[in-house]
Amino acid sequence: MPEAPDLVHEQGLHHQLSAGQMTMVAVGGSIGTGLLLGSAAALEIAGPSVILSYLVAAFIAYTVAMALGELASVHPAAGSFGVYGELYLNPYLGFLCRAGYWASIAFSIGAELTASATYMSYWLPAVPGVVWVFLFSALLVLVNLRSVLAFGRFEFWFAMIKFSTIVAFILAGTALLVSGRVAPQYTAQGGFLPKGPIAPLLAVFFAIYAFGGVEMLAVTTGESRSSEDIPRAARLTFFLLAGLYLAAIIVLVGVMPWNHAGVSESPFVSVLRLAKVPAAAYLMNFVVLTAALSGANAKLYVASRLLFSMGRTGWAPASLGKLNASGSPRLALLVSSYGIVTALIIENWAPKQAFLYIMGAAFSGLILSWVVSLAAHVSFRWRLAPHQLAALPMRSPLGMWGSVLGCILAAIAVLHTLFATRINAVGGLVFFAALTIAYLLLKRRRQAS
Repeated sequence: MPEAPDLVHEQGLHHQLSAGQMTMVAVGGSIGTGLLLGSAAALEIAGPSVILSYLVAAFIAYTVAMALGELASVHPAAGSFGVYGELYLNPYLGFLCRAGYWASIAFSIGAELTASATYMSYWLPAVPGVVWVFLFSALLVLVNLRSVLAFGRFEFWFAMIKFSTIVAFILAGTALLVSGRVAPQYTAQGGFLPKGPIAPLLAVFFAIYAFGGVEMLAVTTGESRSSEDIPRAARLTFFLLAGLYLAAIIVLVGVMPWNHAGVSESPFVSVLRLAKVPAAAYLMNFVVLTAALSGANAKLYVASRLLFSMGRTGWAPASLGKLNASGSPRLALLVSSYGIVTALIIENWAPKQAFLYIMGAAFSGLILSWVVSLAAHVSFRWRLAPHQLAALPMRSPLGMWGSVLGCILAAIAVLHTLFATRINAVGGLVFFAALTIAYLLLKRRRQAS
C-alpha cells in the first residue's frame, strides 16, 4: 500500500478526539435543514413512498461511510478524501475534491448562520439579523480556536440536543400510531405510490442532501485519539444517522397526510402539535436553531482542517498550514469564515438568483467528495494483494463492487443536481471551471518550487 504523502505534513495536530466525538461531529454536520425542513419537499414529490427514497439514499451513504472508514483506518488524515483522491486516482481529482469541498462547505457555513438569524427573529423580531450573524460567528470561531478536545466536547453536546429531539419526535409519533389516536396514513391518500413508481427516485436527491455530512468523519480521523477508534466511529456514524432518519421518515409518513406537508409549517411541528406537545412551534424553532449552529460549528472545523491540509501540501499558501498553541489552524480557520461574509452580502444586497447559483454549485461540490471517495476506494482495493486485504484494520462489507455501485449512483446525483435547473448548471460548471484553472496555476507553482 502506498504511503500517504500528506501524513508527514500534518504534524502538530493534537490527536484527542474519541470515537464518540468524531461521530457527533459528523452527525452535527449532517442533521440539519435537509431532514427538519427538506422532508416536506420530499414528501410532496413522492408521498408515502418517500420511505423508499431514504432507503436508496441510506444505501449510497453506507457505501461512502464504509469506504471512507476503510481508507481512513489505513491513512488517517485531515486531508481525508483529498488525500485518497490524490493517492489512488490523480492529483487533479484530489485537488478538485478537496478544494471544491472546502469552498462548498465554507459557503454553507454562511447559509447556516443566515438561517440562524432568521430563526432568532421568531423570538426577537426587532433585532437585525446581521447582529445575530456576527454574534454567532464570533462564538463559533472562539470555539474552534480552542483545542480540538474542547471543540469535540462542545460539538458532542451541541449535536446531542437535536439528536435527542428527533428521538423524542420518533417516540411521540410512534405513540400516536400505536395508541390509535392517529390513523396510519401510509396508504390513506391515494395509496403508497400516489405520484407513480418514478416519484421515489425523483425524491432521492432530497434524501441524499439529508445524509450529506457523513463524509465529515474522514476529516476528524486526522485528530483521532487512536486509529483503533476509526472503524467504530465509521460504523457508529452511519447506523446512527440511518436509524434516526429512516425512523423519523417512517413515523412522519405514518402520522401526517403527505398532501398536507409543507402547507404552512414544518411537518415535524405538525406531528408534535398532534401529540399535544406544549409550545411545539417554539420547541421546533429552538431545535432548528441549534441544528443550524451545530452544523455551522462542525462545518467550520472541517473547512479549516481541509484548508490547513492544502496549505501543508502546496495547494494553498503555506501560512494556512500554521497551528496555534492549542493545535488549531488559526489562519485557515479565519479564511474559512469567508462564507459568513459572502452569504451575508449575497442574501442582503445581491439579486436573489445569486444565492441560488452558489448553493447549486455548493451542493455539487459536497456530493463530488462522495464520488471521488468511492472511486479512490475502488482503486485502493484493486491494488491490494490478498494478504494485504486480510490485514486491513477495517474492511467495507460491500467490498470493491459496493463502492462501484455507490460511485455510479452518487455520480448520477451530481449530474442530476448540475442539470436539474439552468441555475444549477451554470453555477456548477462555472464553479468547476474556476477550480480547474486554480489547479493548473497551483500545479505550475508547485513544480517551480
